[in-house]
Amino acid sequence: MTTESLYDAELAVALTAIRAAAKISRAVLDSSNKGALLKADLTPVTVADYAVQAVLTDTLHSAFPLDGLVGEESSGDLHSNPALVDHVLSLIKECDDGSAKQAPSTPESLCSLIDLCSASTPTGPDSGRAWIFDPIDGTATFLRGEQYAINVALLIDGQQILSAVACPLLSPTVTPTAPLTNTTLSRTGCILTAIRGHGTFLHPLLPTSSSPPPILLPRHCDAVPLSSLRSVTSYNTLPSGLDPLHAQITRSLGAAFPDNDLLGWIPRWTALALGQANMTVWIYRSRTRHAKIWDHAGAMLLFEEVGGMVTDVDGRPIDLSRGRLLEGNFGFVAAPRGVHHLVLRAVRETLRKEGRGDLLG
Repeated sequence: MTTESLYDAELAVALTAIRAAAKISRAVLDSSNKGALLKADLTPVTVADYAVQAVLTDTLHSAFPLDGLVGEESSGDLHSNPALVDHVLSLIKECDDGSAKQAPSTPESLCSLIDLCSASTPTGPDSGRAWIFDPIDGTATFLRGEQYAINVALLIDGQQILSAVACPLLSPTVTPTAPLTNTTLSRTGCILTAIRGHGTFLHPLLPTSSSPPPILLPRHCDAVPLSSLRSVTSYNTLPSGLDPLHAQITRSLGAAFPDNDLLGWIPRWTALALGQANMTVWIYRSRTRHAKIWDHAGAMLLFEEVGGMVTDVDGRPIDLSRGRLLEGNFGFVAAPRGVHHLVLRAVRETLRKEGRGDLLG
């Protein structure tokens, strides 16, 4: 970072942790055995998810032992799968270069680390400091060798303070004229970070002595006309969303659809921060559906620090103080601050026009 901040020490630890995590994910990516299985909710999980969560937990907890931890995975499937436990422990040992603490060496210590961040708290408005992370966002695409991300965020009293996102297969140099998709790949990779009020920075994924210093990204969303909107979405892959409505809203604003098309939410927030896109709309099929905190916490800050604004479909700020699910919000509307109200109006008018007033709060 080129601007001093009260949270530079936290950022340094987050970068150490996320680079160790990226190294683990790449080792699994290059392996023929990814240790994949289905969780109870029928979503996939791999040996990388467990190993990365253990290393992130260990590194952050060792540096900040009083901070809370919230992560996606729990150790339930590990207890009944000794072979998977051995695979995770071997992977952590294989990738340990001494840069992160990476202490788990027994099944018991591994499961304890995983479960340190599997509780539903602490993210309340008076909860103090909590680290939120998603070890592999986009596990389905990860299994195919496509775009995925690793997310680390620091919340204080439920407010985003720090973000570190690693995209091990995303080029640090975007090509705005070409859509970014799950199969737009680069082994160069990159990391994006933000500290509230200090901008969003682009870092090399695995720096060397000749690597350039972090680059402060321009505030490309400060003055964007409605005619210059570009969307990022996840098209025809997630049953939770309403693709026809997303398409209708986006096209009503004069933007192409689907344009940039990425499965994981963290890669989508990253595309918005990089300027590859500047708008996304997501409407769930039911008001009972809520987003998961690790898919959005911190990564939204990357977009806000380049001039973006994020609310839900009802125009409310995203509330990260409810625990593991964003139960105070429904869907997402993200756009440059100056035109966000127009995008939000298009969302709500389309829902009324299409007879989906049941989705309006």
